[in-house]
Amino acid sequence: MLKLGGYINILIAIGHIVGLLWADKMFEVTGIGSEMTELAQNHSSLPYLLTVFVSIIFFIFGLYGLSADNKFRNLPFLKPVIFLIAAIYLLRGLGELIVDNIQGTNSITETIYSLFALIIGLLFLIGGLKKWNLATNKEITNP
Repeated sequence: MLKLGGYINILIAIGHIVGLLWADKMFEVTGIGSEMTELAQNHSSLPYLLTVFVSIIFFIFGLYGLSADNKFRNLPFLKPVIFLIAAIYLLRGLGELIVDNIQGTNSITETIYSLFALIIGLLFLIGGLKKWNLATNKEITNP
C-alpha cells in the first residue's frame, strides 16, 4: 500500500512538471485557471514556480511512501511523516466533499479529485498502520 501510494505521488509530481508544457490548459482542466491568472498578475513566473514547488512536495511524499515500504533509503521521521501525509490527503478529500455539499457546489471533477485524495490517504494510513502494527507484534512475540 505504501509503495503504491509512493509511486502514485511520484507520478503526480511528474504530471505537474510535464503539465507545465501546457500550463494554461492544465490550470483550466484542474479548475485553478482563474487563481493562476491572478497570481501571474503579480509576476508571470509565480504560477510556474508554485507548480514546481507543489511537484517537489508530491515527489517527497512519494519518496516517503517508498521509504516506508523499504524500496528507498530510510528517511527521517518516517513514521510521523507517513501519518501526516495520510492526514493531509484525508483532510483534503473529506474537506472538499463536505464543503462542496454544504455550499451545493459539487462538480464531477472536484468529486473525482476528492475521491482520489481519499484513496491515496487511505493507502498511506492503512499501509502505515499495517507496517507499524506488524512491527510491534513481532517485537512482542520475539523479544
